[in-house]
Amino acid sequence: MADIETVRRIALALPDVAEGTWFRTPAWRVRKKSFARMKEDGETLVVRVDAGEKELLLGSEPDVFFQTPHYEGWPYVLVRLANIADDELGEVLEDAWREMAPKTLVKQRDQERG
Repeated sequence: MADIETVRRIALALPDVAEGTWFRTPAWRVRKKSFARMKEDGETLVVRVDAGEKELLLGSEPDVFFQTPHYEGWPYVLVRLANIADDELGEVLEDAWREMAPKTLVKQRDQERG
């Protein structure tokens, strides 16, 4: 079961990520572009997603990924942290980071990982 500390640990391990606030909640940015933030309830994470992947996530694991009317039409999904494994959360956060990171930084990360 993931929580804010899990999100923090995973997000801050990504290149050039800084923690701040966005809508008065903890948020993570890569070079000043937000890719994830906590909701006010402290149990839900908002993450940036590829528009094509959004529907796949919503349909594949509705107990983990969901949206509210506010997020319809936007490239974000909500994640129930209590229902996601750490490794899957890591993939979701890295994908969100890749959506917002400069392409040169993504390329550098891929080269370093081999």
